[in-house]
Amino acid sequence: MEENKVFGSQIALVLTDSESESIGPGEVTEVEGGIEGWMTVAGSFLVYYSSFGIINSFGFFQDYYQTEFLKTTSPSTIAFIGTLQIALMNSLSSVSGALCDRHGIRYLYIGSGVGTAGALLALSFSRPGAVWQVFLSQGLLMGCTIAFGAQPALTVAGQHFKKRRALAMGVVSAGTAAGGVAFPIMFAKLMPIIGFGWCLRLAAVKTLLCYGIALWISTSKPAGKAMLNGWTSLLDFKGFLDCRYSVLSAAAWTTQLGIWTPYFYTEAYCAIVYPNTPLRGYMLPLTNATSLFGTIIGGLMGDRVGRLNLLWPMTLISGILSLTMWYLAPTVEVLIAYVCLYGLCTGFYVALLPPVIGQISPDEKLGARIGSFYTLVATAGLIGNPIGGALIKEKTKEGYVGLILYSGCTMIVGAFAMLAGRFLHGKDLRAKW
Repeated sequence: MEENKVFGSQIALVLTDSESESIGPGEVTEVEGGIEGWMTVAGSFLVYYSSFGIINSFGFFQDYYQTEFLKTTSPSTIAFIGTLQIALMNSLSSVSGALCDRHGIRYLYIGSGVGTAGALLALSFSRPGAVWQVFLSQGLLMGCTIAFGAQPALTVAGQHFKKRRALAMGVVSAGTAAGGVAFPIMFAKLMPIIGFGWCLRLAAVKTLLCYGIALWISTSKPAGKAMLNGWTSLLDFKGFLDCRYSVLSAAAWTTQLGIWTPYFYTEAYCAIVYPNTPLRGYMLPLTNATSLFGTIIGGLMGDRVGRLNLLWPMTLISGILSLTMWYLAPTVEVLIAYVCLYGLCTGFYVALLPPVIGQISPDEKLGARIGSFYTLVATAGLIGNPIGGALIKEKTKEGYVGLILYSGCTMIVGAFAMLAGRFLHGKDLRAKW
């Protein structure tokens, strides 16, 4: 790949590299980038912003529910609502990704956008203390509807690129972090003025707007003949016969147990340990803000030095940060430094994992392979944060030690499993892979 020192110049180069020949509404031929490719990336970014970005804001809800809305409910039960969203999104990815391979994004975006907005509206009418209403609207309905937008958004962006696939998917994944910054700040600023319910209704309007723009500017490849033969192609688990795919899946499963724990619990931890800090309520936005840079930088560097070469060490560093800076955190300044560094490192993970899967998957089955991968990972996402919540012994700094150790150790184990997967591609770690 041609070297470019500046992000803007790289985008400009891609825009002139190739031209997309349109063959029908919402469909393009297979090319490397082009105007249509980067417009699709922009649309996918908006989908991630308004869907996965809300899921990535659950740390705000965790803190608000624990202290106000569901204060009689245990932290572990509240965390289960958030992890159910992640689990449903991941487990349904095999279906939504394959549907995108077959039929494109038009109807998936319409259904996901309307469904996600509807879930936010339903949540806005939930009563304080009614955990079952929150569970059904935010956990079940939102998790299902987001699945049919987020995975296709990633798939369709990857369809336009090969050499710069990590960069393209990194930009898309940055929408998660951008939403994770914008939504918590919006809720924190507007809730005292208009209330919890109207904040959610405003979020529903934003969601519809983002999906509408994405639907207008995005294009997808036509389905190959292989994808038109039978519904069994919706679930493609043959990738697990590939040792590289299986090891990567096991590594991601282990990592998924602990990677989202800081996103869920650092807000509540800060409120307990440093209740008087003026930065209370900004731990999650800070984490997501630095994650935004991590996803973009990770995509750029991954295309140059190798995606798996970068994935495992950044995952390892993330775990080490939890076992050192969060575990100690003698001052609020150290905690702030931790969430910023952790967000940056996990941004690499979010950006690099999908293109690593794409490297070992046939293009015509990219959506189904990524979806099948995340179906397995969904089980870890479902149990990971509730396990962490159950390890909180009391609402003190010492009471969070078990959760912190759990988060850091699972990520370190996952990183070494990724390293084992890297050796399956060759013992020379300097080789690009």
